[in-house]
Amino acid sequence: MSVFRSNRTPIALAITLALSHFPLAHAQTDSRLPADPESVPTVIVSASALGVVGDDMITPVTSIGGNELVRVRESTLGETLNRQPGISSSQFGAGASRPIIRGMDGPRVKILSDGAEIQDASTISPDHAVAFEPMLAERIEVLRGPSALAYGGGAVGGTINIIDRKIPTAIPVNGLEGSAELRANSVAREKAGAFEVTGGAGSFAFHAEGVKREADAYKVGKGWSEGRTVDGSFKDTDTGSVGLSWIGANGYLGLAYTKERTSYGIPGHSHEFEGCHPHGATLHCGEHEEEEGHDHDHEHEEGAIPTVKLDSNRWDLRGEYRAPVAGITKVRLRASLTDYQHDELEGAEVATSFRNKAHDVRVEAEHAPLGGWRGVVGVQTTKRDFVADGEEAYVPATITKKNAVYVTEEYKLQDWRFEAGARHEWQDITVNQAGLRDHDVSGTSVAVGAVWKFAPEYSLRASLSRAHRLPTAEELYANGVHMATSTYEIGNQDLDKETSNNVDLTLRKYAGATTFSLSAFHNKVDNYIYARTLDNFEGFQLIEYAQRDATFTGLEGEVKHKFSPAFEATVFGDYVRARFDSAGGDRNLPRIPAARLGTRVDGNLGQLHGQVEFYRVNKQDKVADFEGATPGYNMLNVGTHYTLRLGGMPAQIYARLNNLTNELAYSHTSFIKNSAPLPGRNVTAGVRVSF
Repeated sequence: MSVFRSNRTPIALAITLALSHFPLAHAQTDSRLPADPESVPTVIVSASALGVVGDDMITPVTSIGGNELVRVRESTLGETLNRQPGISSSQFGAGASRPIIRGMDGPRVKILSDGAEIQDASTISPDHAVAFEPMLAERIEVLRGPSALAYGGGAVGGTINIIDRKIPTAIPVNGLEGSAELRANSVAREKAGAFEVTGGAGSFAFHAEGVKREADAYKVGKGWSEGRTVDGSFKDTDTGSVGLSWIGANGYLGLAYTKERTSYGIPGHSHEFEGCHPHGATLHCGEHEEEEGHDHDHEHEEGAIPTVKLDSNRWDLRGEYRAPVAGITKVRLRASLTDYQHDELEGAEVATSFRNKAHDVRVEAEHAPLGGWRGVVGVQTTKRDFVADGEEAYVPATITKKNAVYVTEEYKLQDWRFEAGARHEWQDITVNQAGLRDHDVSGTSVAVGAVWKFAPEYSLRASLSRAHRLPTAEELYANGVHMATSTYEIGNQDLDKETSNNVDLTLRKYAGATTFSLSAFHNKVDNYIYARTLDNFEGFQLIEYAQRDATFTGLEGEVKHKFSPAFEATVFGDYVRARFDSAGGDRNLPRIPAARLGTRVDGNLGQLHGQVEFYRVNKQDKVADFEGATPGYNMLNVGTHYTLRLGGMPAQIYARLNNLTNELAYSHTSFIKNSAPLPGRNVTAGVRVSF
């Protein structure tokens, strides 16, 4: 399973060739090495339409980049962000994991690649992977709450913007720059390598990058009744991208092509209930002789773990033109075209295939200050052509079109910064199945907020928003068995739009020896769309999408104190409570993250950095009907890294030991928590070289 099987993929060969140019004869220390930033405290937030500094955002924002991102990256986006306050993941084995923000997931969390939506099938089901490789990210931004109206009113949980390098925006100072990285992990015998290189001269720049990853099934903590290893939890990935840009004095225009091929297993998948079907509001799981619609083209191998073969082809077009005409300071373009497919294999045969052809185009203009107000006006259009075929094609073929206009404005007055925004979008879903009707709906979202720097080093920020989320094709038209989540899903064509009424308050101390950020939120959602359980048979559930008012309330934050230039400690935590408002029946929403509280100690001795982290995830017993409680667990992690020069080039050698006590831990947010506990004790080690 070597990373360097060059005869298998061109990406593996490219990594080998890139690394072969790095002379690693001996390590040299250099006092001129730059400081090793543990975070990116002052950064322009790209996901903000106005390009606002993080300290001035009206809602909480997390920006992870530099050496910190190198050390916390995992094989999926969800696990990479899982330890940030207010963020958890929908962990589905090793192959698929999507971020959950403040208890909201799926279509309520928008995932972007430098401002353009990532078009895959991850919002449809938690066993579908996000089509992005974390090792290729330069920075990851997380905006909590529904205020990022430039990207959709439906993102009521938040927006994640992944900044990459695939389209150059400047000519490298020395004509050529890049990096290469090798890493390994013990728990799944994972091996991974990545490279990226940017070069240019005159007005043109090019970029190339690639990742190769191979990992076996991972091991869990001690005491699991099912054994030591999660069967089918392997993951293999090949990702590569090439880009070309024209760069002028007033802007740039670039095009990039990205190819991803990923193969991973689906743990916990069982065909025991594949013959189950509804009789009205009840399940029937008995045998029906020669019943139409329940035949299958092939026999399932006993104990076989289904495999997903993901193939994504994506084109990105990005551009910016500064001062095109009087009164307009900048025009910005983001567009993407995606041809995505993944097949779910039973043995060597394709059982179900999902295809998604989509495009996303957004054009926005920033105007010069008018009466003290600076703002951005934009338009966006998206189209998704989705088709599923096979025995688990529980969603019919649909075409979803969205068009939107939006505006965001800011005003500064002494120690105050005010922001207001609005977005209106139209959605048209065409369904290709007899007996189902097309669905047209529109929604308007608005947000206002302010940041008040009321004292030196202190700020208070508050936001109010009212956002509409429009129902998805899956919520409207689903009808069939979904074995990955052990459900039979029934859509509801009468669903109306959700209305999220959100209040967000954050108190910050952003300078000095002690810094902190403490946030509280209250989100009342009218007509919240959820999967209502109608019947249950031995853990297999009949669900129908329905609407009911719900409220999400929570806290999140961290407090950091620097005892000396070499030593600092952090306390962090989060809590969310989600309940339906009306009495009668179940009051708790399913799969809501448990409360978490922890501490982290960092030490810096010149070029050597060390970290010890401990946190407690509480028991989650505020559960929905037919949902079991999840025990709490403790997690102890230790990490270190060393910055140096290898062959005259800046480098970082890092290692971390996760789950030091080999705790058996279950994620309450996972559909397959009992079939795929979290990884046991494991070591990740790697080296990254820049030039």
